[in-house]
Parts: sequence; structure tokens; C-alpha cells
Amino acid sequence: MVQQLIPPEIKPEIIYPDSDGNPMSDNTKQYEWIVKIKENLEILFAPNNDIFIAGDLLWYPVEGSVKTRQAPDVMVVFGRPKGDRGSYKQWQENNIPPQVVFEILSPGNSTKEMAKKILFYQRYRVEEYYIYNPDTIELTGFILEQECLEAIEDINNWVSPRLDIRFKLTADNLEIYYPHGGKFLTSVELNQRVEEEKQRADQQQQRADQEQQRADQQQQRAEQEQKNYQDLLAKLAAKGIDINNF
Repeated sequence: MVQQLIPPEIKPEIIYPDSDGNPMSDNTKQYEWIVKIKENLEILFAPNNDIFIAGDLLWYPVEGSVKTRQAPDVMVVFGRPKGDRGSYKQWQENNIPPQVVFEILSPGNSTKEMAKKILFYQRYRVEEYYIYNPDTIELTGFILEQECLEAIEDINNWVSPRLDIRFKLTADNLEIYYPHGGKFLTSVELNQRVEEEKQRADQQQQRADQEQQRADQQQQRAEQEQKNYQDLLAKLAAKGIDINNF
């Protein structure tokens, strides 16, 4: 009797889309804030190869669940290498979730949507969650306490435990400061700062060149005076005059 071999069942490959079909931002103000926070964090943690930072990247926390996902405006993951990713699949990243998440509100964000997000971030162990509304200049922060994301009561001048950056609310803006005290800047402001530093360096070099030129001129005058003196002595000696007898 011939035994028929039944091939093992082949499970279909699960496709995790790299896009949710939603735009990164709804307006220029929201986009500028996303880029500003993301790029300044990249600068802050540039020396650390094991800190991954992304903007508008889909995060899948559960293997096999395509619909369980979020795309934070900015997320920071400590303990994962920098590098390109189509999405952040947590089971492929030593099961490390993003520890810090930023959301920039736009008029299109509903209260129901934001409530779902906070529950998602709480369930999947985000340690710090910050929501900024650039239209009303309101910053809301949450920090994970045991199993719950608890609201930070006094957010003004709050220092992030993970990032060590400070948030300061003014009458017309949110200011974010590096641990060393410098302020988060836009790309235009960063370029202006670079140009100003270059101009100052050029001016300092010009002053140094001028000082060197003056020093060279003084040296030349001193050498000329010494030559004139030696020429005078030679002329006197040629006439039989010895100045040592005076």
C-alpha cells in the first residue's frame, strides 16, 4: 500500500503596509513642528547609535495583527539602532516599544481619535506622551505610572526624564531646550545660526590678520631702523669717526 504524503500547510505571508494612507500633516504649522522636534532630537542624539528616532512611521506592536498600529508624529526608541525602516515592527526590534511619543494637533484631530491614541500608547507601554496644539499653544504631557499614563500636572518647565529636554510655554509659543540650554530651532533658524557663526569666525580671522599685518609692519620698521643705524655706523667709520670716543 502506497502512503500518500500530505505537504505541510503553508501559511500565507502577512503584509504590514508601510503607509496608512493618511497625510503626515494637515497644514504647514503642524508639519513644521513635526520636523522641528524630530530633527532637533536627531541632532541631540546623533552620537548615540542605539537611539532610533522617526517621524510619521507606522508602529506595529503585535505580530500578526495588521490593524493594531499607530503612526506617531515623532517617536523615540532607546535601545534600537539608527537606520532606515519601512515601519517599526516591534517583534523584530527586541520587542522594545517607543518610550517617547509626540503628537502635534491639527483641526482634523477629534477628541475620540486622541482618546483612542492615548489608550493605545498606554496599552503598549509608551513611557512619555506629549501632545502640542500650535493653534492654542497648549502642551499636554503624560507619563507612565505603573500601568497608566498619568497627566503631568505642571508641564511648564517640565524636563523629560528620558530625553532630558525642557519644555517652556510662553505667551505666544512653545520653546524646547536642549540639556545644555540651547533652544530647538527650525532648519531656517539653524542655517541662520551657522551663517552668523561663520560671519563671526570670518571677522575674527580678519582681525587676527590685521593684527598680524600690524605686527609685521612694526617688525619691518624695527629692522629698517636697525639697518639705518648700522649704515650710519659704517659711514662714520669710513670717515675715521669712532662713536665710542664720544
